[in-house]
Amino acid sequence: MSQFRETPSVSRTARESMIERARAWLPSLLRPIFGFRRTYLPLLMVYFAYGALGIVDVSRDMWVKERLSLSAADLAGIGVWLSLPWTVKMVFGQLVDSVPIFGSQRRSYILIGTAFTASGMLTLAGAAGRWITFSTTDHLYILGAMLIVAGTVIQDVVADAMSTEVVSRVDSTGNARPEGEIRAELGMVQVLGRLALGIGILSVAGLSGWLAEALARETVFLLGLIIPAISAISVLLIRWESNERRPIDWRILGGGIGFGAVVLAIALGGLPFGQELVFILSMMVICAMLFFVTRELDAKTQRSILFASIIIFAFRATPSAGDGYFWWTLDVLKFDEAFYGNLRQTAAIIAIVAMWTFSKQLTEYSVTKVLFWLAVAGATLSLPNIGLFFGLHQWTEAKLGFGARSIAVIDAAAASPFAQLSMIPLLTLIAFYAPAGHRATWFALMASLMNLALVAGQLQTKYLNQIFVVQRGDYSELGPLLITAAVLGFVLPIGAIFFFGRRT
Repeated sequence: MSQFRETPSVSRTARESMIERARAWLPSLLRPIFGFRRTYLPLLMVYFAYGALGIVDVSRDMWVKERLSLSAADLAGIGVWLSLPWTVKMVFGQLVDSVPIFGSQRRSYILIGTAFTASGMLTLAGAAGRWITFSTTDHLYILGAMLIVAGTVIQDVVADAMSTEVVSRVDSTGNARPEGEIRAELGMVQVLGRLALGIGILSVAGLSGWLAEALARETVFLLGLIIPAISAISVLLIRWESNERRPIDWRILGGGIGFGAVVLAIALGGLPFGQELVFILSMMVICAMLFFVTRELDAKTQRSILFASIIIFAFRATPSAGDGYFWWTLDVLKFDEAFYGNLRQTAAIIAIVAMWTFSKQLTEYSVTKVLFWLAVAGATLSLPNIGLFFGLHQWTEAKLGFGARSIAVIDAAAASPFAQLSMIPLLTLIAFYAPAGHRATWFALMASLMNLALVAGQLQTKYLNQIFVVQRGDYSELGPLLITAAVLGFVLPIGAIFFFGRRT
């Protein structure tokens, strides 16, 4: 009888324990809502517009396959050049910090960025519609893409600077706030920024596939003009601008402009190994500028930032398989525009849910712990794509009742949050230590270093596509390419964590 008398008590205890856990978890789950402030809205609109640029992604990718003559290796190489504006963000950062235009250090630069983005969309539309003919379609594609990238970089620099300014360092009485409180709020701004970016991606992901299937490529590019208009509207909501201004640091601005001129000369001159030369020069210039900017910090902080940067650099410098895998899914698996739109939409939903759910961990856990598990999960989730190439979908369809599309959806959904999640710990660190009056430059330099990691990844992608040649209709070497890219994607970040993780 005693067993029957104890059961209700045990049941009540279990229920009470579950209720307590739910109460403890609920505040964490609602942190992004409670953490929002109206002053964040303009910068969040810029991040949203950045994500919503994906409205043209499916149409652009299909147009590249249908109309352009560029190989997978060519496209990977072009990706290197398209990544380079991100590596000279320090030039725009120095301008935003030191050179107001019409009295503005924020509004004017956002409008300049939107003008570049709109020009890029018009260039792509003109190339697709054949009403811009002063160059070849291939070259017009590169020009349009470069204009869009430049416009995005300029707007991103301003939004990054604003993300450090919207958090007050003092309380209502003028006393300094606790460092932990400031760091947590800055971290939440970064989470909200990534969420805005993710919501932008989600808002157009499914639509991009439908538009690519229903409308002409030219029409979709023209519809893309809506996106820079969103950023332009955000300018009207900026009620306060930073008055923190420092004299121009010509080591940063002059060095950045000189570096940009050298990069342009190398690109136009067609030097052999030009991309590799630019990468080496970029690394030297950015590291030198970071040394000048971080000299004001104490040695312990410098070491923490250095080792955290190395780990995140290695995580982001991993190669991909390139466009050959995308072509294979179109030709062999018969994926279409609408399916790719649904795939992107599913991935965007999961990314938002992951960032929302793990906002506490991302803002309070160490860089090493976050990236270790992201690297392990990323390596595991590369296996389904490899399996698809070797016929996994045929076995699952026969034995389990689902095929290639289901596997692709599951894989994209599971892997989608990684790129955004990996940057939040470092962005929080940068925002906390960025000095007043120099925040845009400091943020831009660190972001330049992280984007240089993407250049390293693009270079590796190009090399892999030169070793394992994948052409439209000939996918015999795609399998070894996928395996090699997956192995490098695991070894590089785990190696960096092993050697530098304990020093962060």
